Amino acid sequence: MNDRKQQVIAKAHQLFVEKGFQATSIIDILEFSGISKGTFYNYFSSKNELLIAIFTSLGKKIDQERNHLLIGQDPADIEVFIEQLELHMAFNKRNKLLTLFEEVFVSNDPSLKQFLKRMQILHLRWIYQRFLDIFEKATHPHLLDCAVMFTGMLHHNIHYHFLAHEMDSSLKQVIRFTVERVVKMVHEVERSGDQLLDPEIFTKWLPECNKTELALEKKLYHIISALKKHMNEGIDQLEHFELLDFIQEEVIHSKTPRKFLIKSALTTLREFSGDVWQPDLQKLGEIIEAFLMEKSSI
Repeated sequence: MNDRKQQVIAKAHQLFVEKGFQATSIIDILEFSGISKGTFYNYFSSKNELLIAIFTSLGKKIDQERNHLLIGQDPADIEVFIEQLELHMAFNKRNKLLTLFEEVFVSNDPSLKQFLKRMQILHLRWIYQRFLDIFEKATHPHLLDCAVMFTGMLHHNIHYHFLAHEMDSSLKQVIRFTVERVVKMVHEVERSGDQLLDPEIFTKWLPECNKTELALEKKLYHIISALKKHMNEGIDQLEHFELLDFIQEEVIHSKTPRKFLIKSALTTLREFSGDVWQPDLQKLGEIIEAFLMEKSSI
């Protein structure tokens, strides 16, 4: 995404928070961003598409920030999960995302509502995938049910906690309390054998992400985290991290991944890598090839 388009997204985000999405006109956006109407429509077909671009851009940023917390850490460490949740909630608050969500949900626009529902499902899938990292294999068939209950518990615990303690900023305390409850709940549900939702439902909710692709996405995520752990003390750490973030973004989120750029990024990493990176880089290349083949077959 070019810098000018990203600037328009940032300015529009600021306007939507200050004035409200419905109350902000395209003329307001043009004046505040300093662009022409032709430039605006070259970037976005409508104000709705611009709002979706804001949510998409912020979603990618929080993914990167959450993943960064995993560098050099054990994915099964529940303390890391708590830190990721705290970061996510603080990110939402800082960017006033709940305000925008609420305005969309009270609107009558079906396309925006559908987009936000998809965002909710993607967040649920992230919680579910982190539960797969944290809890033992015997619990896995029940973890989607537990993820659903956890997201509801966390939302309401935060809402009512801050309603009762407006000046209390102990977000981590609320998150930890809720996580500790779900740990006990997971084992109770596993012992009961009950199941409401089969995790296979994600193939229906997210038809563009089939089961094989989801498994490859998780492998890609873990191998990139492992590489960042190896590179953590290197002189060119930032440059290497940026290359890995680019590869992950291009492979997972691009509808038409630019293979030549991915290949170039991998070549650069191989040229400047030490021996300790080579096995992981080899594995990364294999996962990317499988991922791209799976995408091209859909």
